[in-house]
Amino acid sequence: MARMTVFVPFFAVLVTLARAAPAPLFGINLSSGEESKTTTTDVSQDDITANILRPALFSRTAYCSAAAVTDWSCGGPCDALPNVKVLAAGGDDGAIPGFFVASDPDSKTIVVAHQGTDPKKILSIANDVEFLQVDANATLFPKAGDDVKLHSGFQDTQGRTADLVMATVQDGLNSTGFKRVLVTGHSLGAAVASLDAAMLRMALPDDVAVDSVVFGLPRVGNEPWADLFDTLIPNFIHVTNQNDPVPNVPPHALSFEHPSGEIHITAVDDKSGDATMIACPGQENQNCAAGNSLLDVSIPNHLGPYLADISFGDKACPA
Repeated sequence: MARMTVFVPFFAVLVTLARAAPAPLFGINLSSGEESKTTTTDVSQDDITANILRPALFSRTAYCSAAAVTDWSCGGPCDALPNVKVLAAGGDDGAIPGFFVASDPDSKTIVVAHQGTDPKKILSIANDVEFLQVDANATLFPKAGDDVKLHSGFQDTQGRTADLVMATVQDGLNSTGFKRVLVTGHSLGAAVASLDAAMLRMALPDDVAVDSVVFGLPRVGNEPWADLFDTLIPNFIHVTNQNDPVPNVPPHALSFEHPSGEIHITAVDDKSGDATMIACPGQENQNCAAGNSLLDVSIPNHLGPYLADISFGDKACPA
């Protein structure tokens, strides 16, 4: 993950140029978008356990190999989630990052989890830095208007597994009778997960709840995308960790906008592993990750720990 130290100064310079430019720079709309300074509120440990812990466990498991996930034999990450039945798993850690779809009888939920960026794989890195905005795929996102624009690399990555994810989720709902889908992931996996959540919400019946909790989410689309996403997934949670730089790329000044639902970690106790979190109203709250400086970042914060000693990345999974 040390590669981010190369790109962060570039983004900082680009943002400075963008804010000073009297006209579109490089043909890109450089509006800085709306920002909020709404007062934050503390998130209780009970709420963290109830709403964030289990998705974090699934996101960690997405970093395990497809073979170990398929057999649910990935050691500690799998042992922390007993009774899970994997319905599909795949990925090549490159153009198709790891992912799985599973049934979770303990929560009566079909779970979709996506692996984040593997810095050792050049294709995964390219997915992150290819930040051209493009129209939303009309087949996958039929409710997206012409004004909705998405990060080209993230949309391309999501599209490579979209059909399999959709079919497997539908089969899982039919075979189990469950009425809830959870979509989760970390880093690049968080971006893909948010796109999956929107796709599934547009396609599934109204009596099926679609929730999404993600970690270290980069910006996925423009403000119309964020507004649309807020209506589709009103209970969305995206967890940002202290001075992690990833939630601030692509730059807000390039017309990328986060949806609402940020929960920001302000500290993690070294002894207990407990995280102190605050809820951040609005789409880009300056009291949370959006207020971080791109010149003062922590790459380790992107990997964790986030809560309950849960970190992400290849080292977080032994299999």
